Amino acid sequence: MAEQNTILEKLDGLESRYEEVSTLITDPNVIAEQDRYVKLTREYKELGDIMDARKRYIDCLNAIREAKDLLTNESDPDMREMAREELQTNESLQPRIEEEIKLALVPKDPEDAKNVQMEIRAGTGGDEAALFAGDLFQMYKKFCDSKGWSLSVTSASEGAVGGFKEIDFAVSGDGVYGTLKYESGVHRVQRVPATETQGRMHTSAATVAVLPEADKFEVNINEGDIKWDTFRSSGAGGQNVNKVESGVRLRYPWKNPNTGETEEILIECTETRDQPKNKERALSRLRTFIYDREHQKYVDDIANRRKSLVSTGDRSAKIRTYNFPQGRVTDHRIGYTTHDLQGFLGGNIQDMIDALTVAENAERMKESEL
Repeated sequence: MAEQNTILEKLDGLESRYEEVSTLITDPNVIAEQDRYVKLTREYKELGDIMDARKRYIDCLNAIREAKDLLTNESDPDMREMAREELQTNESLQPRIEEEIKLALVPKDPEDAKNVQMEIRAGTGGDEAALFAGDLFQMYKKFCDSKGWSLSVTSASEGAVGGFKEIDFAVSGDGVYGTLKYESGVHRVQRVPATETQGRMHTSAATVAVLPEADKFEVNINEGDIKWDTFRSSGAGGQNVNKVESGVRLRYPWKNPNTGETEEILIECTETRDQPKNKERALSRLRTFIYDREHQKYVDDIANRRKSLVSTGDRSAKIRTYNFPQGRVTDHRIGYTTHDLQGFLGGNIQDMIDALTVAENAERMKESEL
């Protein structure tokens, strides 16, 4: 009973938030802020699903209580039989609704909804590794087609006998990262290569990286913080250059996101004889400078993430083995095996992803103490 109360307490706390969000998404000021509106409508849908489950849970608990009351106080055999059936139905329904609610209460990863950039690299195994990288690419391509997602190759380097030494591609659609993120790691294949004359089995590897697509970068400059100086340009350029203060210099205090320290950016512009034009150009340079520095932080973050997702293609750091002689695929993280190797390479990977999702959600539920 204590567990029921805990679940209901959590749900009661969300009811007021649901009402607040349903009001906010009708507010014209909120609708005008596109980013905020999109986030709130997503939250509204998620909370709506939880509120629906809450209603079904309360109805179920009430039905159990009423059936128990009838069994205690009713003497009519037909009524008692009906109460018994009602009790049985709802007692088996209760844990299923509880599980659904617990899962819905696990905090979502905000990156799950994003599109992805994927990379497949041939690792250990030479030509055979490149052929395997090609097989993996075809597997993901067929899977994405089955989901109605769009896949576009951004760069590819083909292997000497086919497949790819490396291939990079983008996938866009609904909830792409949340589905494909489990594919990051080293994939190992055991088979007799087409290039093998002696019929010996080889072990090769390919690495897969799945990276959530970056949000668009915006450079926010507080123009009130810019200190402007004007000065006379020197050097050749006719009489006007030295007489008019057309050169501009701006100083801007910029907080470096890498160090947290504020540094002063200094930009001078003397390109035209028109001071407003020089100001405009100096501002444009300031934006580009800040974009490049902040974009570099993003690139570094992705590089660090890539290091953690992908090792060198070494056989030991494997997440999954594709064994051709036994016709099986095994995921070593959760010990899941399917014996439909050809179907799996044909893009039927959803069951494996579902099993990985269930395992991850179980971990997250433990962390959330649900």
